[in-house]
Amino acid sequence: MQCSSSSSNPHCQCVSILYPQTNKIWSFKRTLSVTPPPPPPQQQRASRDEKPKLITSVSNPFVKHCLKLRNCSSYRRSHGSALVVGSTPIREICRFRDSLQDESVLMDCLILPDQAEIPDGLDKSTASIVRVSSIVMRKLSGLQSIDSIDAVALVKIPASFFDVDYNQKNCQKWFPSAHRILVLDGIQDPGNLGTLLRTAVAFRWDGVFLLPGCCDPFNEKALRASRGASFQVPLVSGSWNHLEFLKEEFHMKLLAGHPEHEGLVKPVCLLSPSFCDSISDMPLCLVLGSEGSGLSEKSLQACELVSIAMAGEYESLNVSVAGGIFLYMLQPKSR
Repeated sequence: MQCSSSSSNPHCQCVSILYPQTNKIWSFKRTLSVTPPPPPPQQQRASRDEKPKLITSVSNPFVKHCLKLRNCSSYRRSHGSALVVGSTPIREICRFRDSLQDESVLMDCLILPDQAEIPDGLDKSTASIVRVSSIVMRKLSGLQSIDSIDAVALVKIPASFFDVDYNQKNCQKWFPSAHRILVLDGIQDPGNLGTLLRTAVAFRWDGVFLLPGCCDPFNEKALRASRGASFQVPLVSGSWNHLEFLKEEFHMKLLAGHPEHEGLVKPVCLLSPSFCDSISDMPLCLVLGSEGSGLSEKSLQACELVSIAMAGEYESLNVSVAGGIFLYMLQPKSR
């Protein structure tokens, strides 16, 4: 793959990428995804029969582009794509897209080891295929052992992700439904964040709101922990002002997970079946804070605090473990 950049406007750079297996050039602005236009059906069939060019050098421009997508949040945002490692999360993303017929979740390119078969469930994909050597696959995956890595994909960041600025207040666009919203307050560990996203999808929560201080949900470790959930649930990255707009728009109750201990000024409710039944019909936001810093001062002030009963002298649970309990107990009833 070859890259070039040219523009008469210094504020609007345009990049061209030559995909190695097709010898075709697609141009895109830096604010857009690296998504080639779909070829006619007969060309799709022909490209499947062609042997993709093998990339063996980690200095290849296409490999460098993929590594920037993996390592740099701002680069991911500007190109509108993320690097997903492993056939399992890729398959989950494709299955979700097919179930909803959601074309906004689009796989730009499928990267496979040389001589490897296309993984089950991905053989019907119309994405471009690029073959790479084991050295390049190890570099792309970021793992020392690639025995279990049978595919890497460039996937377009979905339209269900919103990175809102101060003036954006159209909450109706953020979440199609807002009965149960998980709010993450400064969750910096990508493993915890990814696990919470995966759990939110499993228990049918309507979306996830990321307050300042959270890590990128398309970070490589977050993607690995979420198993593709980052592409399957509406995500909004915003401030407390945006969360206040959301609360007022949908008349939501604010709850926050917090261990009960001496010195708290506010009362703490106990998470129990009766408590959950009493608020089952209320739209609510559940706020979870980081393990290190806990809830922010704003969350402590604005939310009703709820704790999980524990035996022994343990002060608190890991946030992803506690979050799993909260998300299960407070999950929406069948609607």
